[in-house]
Amino acid sequence: MKIKYWLTGLFCLLAGVAHAELEIDINGAMREPMPIAIPKMIHNTNAIGQLFGAGSYASKIRNVVLADLERSGLFRIIDETSYIEDLTSIDQRPNFNDWRAIKAQALVQSAIKETENGQLKVEFRLWDAQSGDQLQGQSYTTTKENWRRIAHIISDDIYERLTGDKGYFDTRIVYVSESGPATKRVKRLAIMDQDGENHKFLTSGASMALTPRFSPNMHKVTYISFSRTAPKVYILDIESGKQELLGNFPGMTFAPVFSPDSSKVLLSFAANGNTEIYEMALKKKTSKQLTKHPAIDTSPSYSPDAQKIVFNSDRGGNQQLYVMDADGSNVERISFGKGRYATPVWSPRGDYIAFTKMAGGEFYIGVMHPDGSGERLLASGYLVEGPTWSPNGRVLMFFRQDRGSGSRSAPIKLYTIDVTGYNERMVVTPAEASDPAWSPLLP
Repeated sequence: MKIKYWLTGLFCLLAGVAHAELEIDINGAMREPMPIAIPKMIHNTNAIGQLFGAGSYASKIRNVVLADLERSGLFRIIDETSYIEDLTSIDQRPNFNDWRAIKAQALVQSAIKETENGQLKVEFRLWDAQSGDQLQGQSYTTTKENWRRIAHIISDDIYERLTGDKGYFDTRIVYVSESGPATKRVKRLAIMDQDGENHKFLTSGASMALTPRFSPNMHKVTYISFSRTAPKVYILDIESGKQELLGNFPGMTFAPVFSPDSSKVLLSFAANGNTEIYEMALKKKTSKQLTKHPAIDTSPSYSPDAQKIVFNSDRGGNQQLYVMDADGSNVERISFGKGRYATPVWSPRGDYIAFTKMAGGEFYIGVMHPDGSGERLLASGYLVEGPTWSPNGRVLMFFRQDRGSGSRSAPIKLYTIDVTGYNERMVVTPAEASDPAWSPLLP
């Protein structure tokens, strides 16, 4: 499957951009969202006010930007019915008294037009409404088919300038789409934009698919397939649809994950009642055993610099989290709270490890520092599991299933939550959904 997301032109309007101090402090506890004004995108209309050409994309792009920023929980979009000034040109300097009057801290001014070769040119300017300084100015030219991606990129620009962190809107999610009764469940791989749009299936559902994970270069996905009774790890090329079996392991393989440079894959291999973690070099097709213990060692995840690996093991009597060097040496336990720990995932920033915890009949999604300190539980429920990080390490996605009624099971759904534990949101999918994996920012 070919992903058609390429920009044909990109440049930054650097002239006249001032360096102001407007910025959201996004660390720590929940804070009031920043009030931001985003007027309608400036475009051309005909004599009777109807949209034509690029103007038909104006509201669609703006709506995606509004949804992205609002969903982050860090911004409050000011109701446009309260706007005083009508901006009619991208070159018009706003009257900031009018925007301060409605308590706007930031203002987004934007315009769209069609180029001679039928492409879209989208411009926006980000203003500090209090000081009147221009914080950012960008112009993008692309094909009309890429209008939604342009919107996500604009959202990322605004988010980064106002928070100091990279955005995460121009990304994709691969997950397991589930349908059918519990006794005959169909589980197939699906991919979509992070907001649930542009949904596509990657596998037919003829064989059960589980735990998909992106390669950092975005070209491939590794996952488990039950095509022949025992689970095997496969690598799927997203663009071509070609898949290959990873290695020649005679037993069950599971829990695959790519290295940060996409050259290796970690996986668990079960044989003779023992489960160990292996590392496979993809080019040479050679494997190396990293753990050697009679306990179950599984769910490995690399640190961002590939120097460490976190995994879960019952070598201490019950399921706990451990960190070791990338060669398998210097194994240290890092989880010591009540309950069992599973599915650890290292943050892209390296500051946290996310995990699933089971304690007192409940499931939890939590985070801790790589040395095991600072454990915090962010979400809880009858079943919450499978955390995955946004590429900026700010947001977690996971799947949730509430307690069913009688013999009927509740649906399984995807959710996101901020690393502070606030702003939990459901992500809409066509069917039930589990095992999400968040991509890096699209190239």
